[in-house]
Amino acid sequence: MTSRERVIASLNHREGDKIPFDIGGSAVTGMQASTVYRLRQALSLDPPGTPVRVVEPYQVLGEIAPDLMDAIGLDVACLWGRKTMFGFENAHWKEWRLFDGTPVLVPAGFNTLPEPNGDILLYPEGDMTLAPSGRMPKEGYYVDAIVRQPPVDDETLRVEDNLEEFTPIGDEDLEHFRKEAERLYTQTDKALLASFGGTAFGDIALVPAMWLRNPRGIRDIEEWYVSTVARKEFVRSVFERQCEIALKNLEKLYAAVGDRVVAAFTTGTDFGTQSGPFISPKAYRDLYQPFHREVNGWIHSHTGWKSFIHSCGSVNRLIPDFIESGFDILNPVQCSAAEMDPAALKSNYGDALTFWGGGVDTQQTLPFGTPAQVAEEVRSRIEKFAPGGGFVFNAIHNVQARVPIANLMAMIETFNKYRAY
Repeated sequence: MTSRERVIASLNHREGDKIPFDIGGSAVTGMQASTVYRLRQALSLDPPGTPVRVVEPYQVLGEIAPDLMDAIGLDVACLWGRKTMFGFENAHWKEWRLFDGTPVLVPAGFNTLPEPNGDILLYPEGDMTLAPSGRMPKEGYYVDAIVRQPPVDDETLRVEDNLEEFTPIGDEDLEHFRKEAERLYTQTDKALLASFGGTAFGDIALVPAMWLRNPRGIRDIEEWYVSTVARKEFVRSVFERQCEIALKNLEKLYAAVGDRVVAAFTTGTDFGTQSGPFISPKAYRDLYQPFHREVNGWIHSHTGWKSFIHSCGSVNRLIPDFIESGFDILNPVQCSAAEMDPAALKSNYGDALTFWGGGVDTQQTLPFGTPAQVAEEVRSRIEKFAPGGGFVFNAIHNVQARVPIANLMAMIETFNKYRAY
């Protein structure tokens, strides 16, 4: 089978020749740039000192280039948008170094100004005349959002203030997606996972809007969560308008890329903690499900795409509602959280959902276990999730910085040893 055929088979709950494998197919299934660099060195893909592109500067994700994809047997390619989370284009690369010394290439808009304490600041659209919207702490590995919300005045709060980022898609972005989809579809055999944006309702990573020059409305993380209860009708109105725009954009996007795309990253809104959901099923059904149904209903009525939900933590009690909302794929399948036993998930929901993730724990086993423990967990997860299809192997969320290469190699080698059906 080609990679594309293999993924499609699994998404349709059929066993192909092998279990599909994803690293780098999205912003939540990738790998931190310093780890990408060390993996490439371990595989002798580059001379020492060869930089790795940072394709997602917020989480400092490294590019999973075609040679690395082939070296470890990956099946999924990401159809990225034209711009980063900071609003500058992913283009015109320049050299930089991470705090740990890793040589990288960053986009031209990645303009930084160190603070006196050594922290690094990033700016909307790379414009250093504006207030910074991101901070990488000294010796850190990732960027934190800087909240730039003025005090909220309920008397003057307008729905439009939280809709500035949701606009009709422009011709330049449509042409970017069209060209990239065509290139990836014709020049590779990979399954395309598209990250179009605009369909995640209340994704907290997006609320601070680091790409906006002067964000208005409710942009503080705590204030936003409080507002889903205290200002519920305001939030609902934002979602209603966002949904209208999203459906019109999806129509244009489908006209541009067609069924070259296999799955669409629909939402990254997290609903789980380590110990359970932080929203009740009733509250999910009231505020989020109507809009998820509309988006997924449009996708299923008009396209051949599958719909992908990323929701970390313990979401077992919400999974029946996710299925009812029309989601086809669940990620990251955080098996270390409460009520997320792999065998139970597969038994209860395996006929309806594809589990995209769950392959190895990135909180404990992969960074802190032994290679033998990593190998055993990978083998066990394959045994539980793979039968009957409906499984795409990926680590639970992004592979982090400082993961021992021996552990990463144990994950890759064990998976490739047992991936054949």
